[in-house]
Amino acid sequence: MQSYTVQPAKSVRGEISVPGDKSISHRSIMFGSIASGVTKVTGFLRGEDALATLEAFRAMGVQIDDDGETVTIQGRGLHGLSEPTDVVDCGNSGTSMRLLTGLLAGQNFFSVLSGDKYLRARPMKRVVGPLAQMGARISGRAGGEKAPLAIQGSKLKGIDYDSPVSSAQVKSAIMLAGLYAGGETVVREPHLSRDHSERMLRAFGAHVETFPGGVKVRGGAELTGRDIVVPGDISSAAFFMVAALIVPGSDLLIRGVGINPTRTGIIDVLKGMGGDLELTNQRDESGEPVADIRVRHSKLTAMEISGEVVPRAIDEFPAICVAASLAQGTTVVRDAAELRVKETDRISAMADNLRRAGVEIVETPDGMKITGVAALKGCAADSFGDHRIAMSMMVAGLVAQGETSVSDTECIATSFPGFVSLLEGVAQR
Repeated sequence: MQSYTVQPAKSVRGEISVPGDKSISHRSIMFGSIASGVTKVTGFLRGEDALATLEAFRAMGVQIDDDGETVTIQGRGLHGLSEPTDVVDCGNSGTSMRLLTGLLAGQNFFSVLSGDKYLRARPMKRVVGPLAQMGARISGRAGGEKAPLAIQGSKLKGIDYDSPVSSAQVKSAIMLAGLYAGGETVVREPHLSRDHSERMLRAFGAHVETFPGGVKVRGGAELTGRDIVVPGDISSAAFFMVAALIVPGSDLLIRGVGINPTRTGIIDVLKGMGGDLELTNQRDESGEPVADIRVRHSKLTAMEISGEVVPRAIDEFPAICVAASLAQGTTVVRDAAELRVKETDRISAMADNLRRAGVEIVETPDGMKITGVAALKGCAADSFGDHRIAMSMMVAGLVAQGETSVSDTECIATSFPGFVSLLEGVAQR
């Protein structure tokens, strides 16, 4: 088990680019594989999660070539996938498993999805349930709640589904099944979750219509391959935004970051806390808005984080917790129960780690209360096998008094290979 020790930094300075967006990378492989013709992807994230999706489609007969610059997908069309000869390994990737469950539900073959011990512990009924309403035949441990999942492809029908959670994975799984279903499939959610699937499926030629509170998909449309440019992942940039805000004397430019409005909750929250963040060079790439983000050290103030901003910042909460731990006052997080069913229970994991660093934290069922301190203490932190917990605590270590060691850091490779070297490259000591 790898661990990493972080020394305090005097400032965080320079210009960086972060790896490609994980959500868009996953979808580029999936949609390109079921499109007709060639799809070329630049900026693809070569992290373990996205590579698990790539290997899954290779296992279903799709030719995918990667020269290190461009990933080229020879699309097989909507009904061109082949039955995999073995269990499809999704690794640690919830996106791979949940979206593939929806896509495979409408095929004419049998498949089994599994993953590592962390993924096999995550809830799957949230997609298995609505897919069953469409006619999907899916079985798994604990009545379909846990992987491995066995999927016997079948004829599907469109449904009108009110999702109890705002989850892009749930929405996208149902949308993908909707491509193969008769009639129209409608998904509604409490608050708008990230909309990469809607944007990209429409670009590939699917019949997708968005409306306030939801999305409609009409089955049967053939998709056509296209070129995709993947922007930098705002979830990866979030660690560097927080680092530059909390380390005195910092001034950092992060180039080419995706600023899809369903993902910019992190910017809204950090600005709401008094953070100095400036978006420059705004542009559009492959239907996704992109910008450079300049961040300078700022004195942060506590705030309440709840409601519609939560699903727009759901993956960034571990980093937000670090910012809140140094903000003046008590930050209150509500409506974030979804954090308890991520790679780990991120509410408990961050509370545990930041308490070790001297922060007063009270957990609630759907969030937490974080009372900021003047300075963090160096500590022995535990990633709990979660890449975002690991990276957040390494950022916290930049301002802690004394060394901070973070255990089980191999998990960082799932989303951000090269994180450590990039962080050390901008940390001035």
